[in-house]
Amino acid sequence: MPKLPLICLTLLTLGVSVTAHSEEKRYVTDELNTWVRSGPGDNYRLVGTVNAGEEVTLLQSNPDTKYAQVRDANGRTSWIPSSQLTNQPSFKVRVPELENQVKTLSDKLNNIDTTWNQRTADMQKKVAASDSIINSLKAENQQLKNQLIVAQKKVSAANVQLDDKQRAIIMQWFMYGGGVAGIGLLLGLLLPHMIPSRKRNNRWMN
Repeated sequence: MPKLPLICLTLLTLGVSVTAHSEEKRYVTDELNTWVRSGPGDNYRLVGTVNAGEEVTLLQSNPDTKYAQVRDANGRTSWIPSSQLTNQPSFKVRVPELENQVKTLSDKLNNIDTTWNQRTADMQKKVAASDSIINSLKAENQQLKNQLIVAQKKVSAANVQLDDKQRAIIMQWFMYGGGVAGIGLLLGLLLPHMIPSRKRNNRWMN
């Protein structure tokens, strides 16, 4: 007779509908630590707690009692209210991930800043070098202009000197030509007088 209540309790337990699941990851909600039980209901004894935010593996669930069977990181199997489970990773898991993402983004931003600063410095160096070359070319161009002005002045002075020499040569030719003409004219005037005088002298001598 004592075995009858035990058999009835076993049959009652087996009659409770249980939905089996393939093993899936779940996370305990980020509230206070949650008590877990030995079976799918509040009437089962407490067997311990799971930490808030802890990752567990969902084994099966009971939609009537709204309990789920889970296995924790230590391999312990127990039942927990389904409302205490969530599909989203807890803040305990997400915060480090977010911190790693923030660190990664910060490193990328720092690398971008460093790269940008280096490119800016290189561009400034190139601009400074270009300005130096441009200023050098401008100075050389101005020097050539000055040399051209000096050369043009020298050419003008040489042309003036050449014109003066040409004038002097022309005047000399005129003077020479005038002298020759004067001498010829003088000879032309004197010779007729000189020739008769010789003839006269010859006659007197005869």
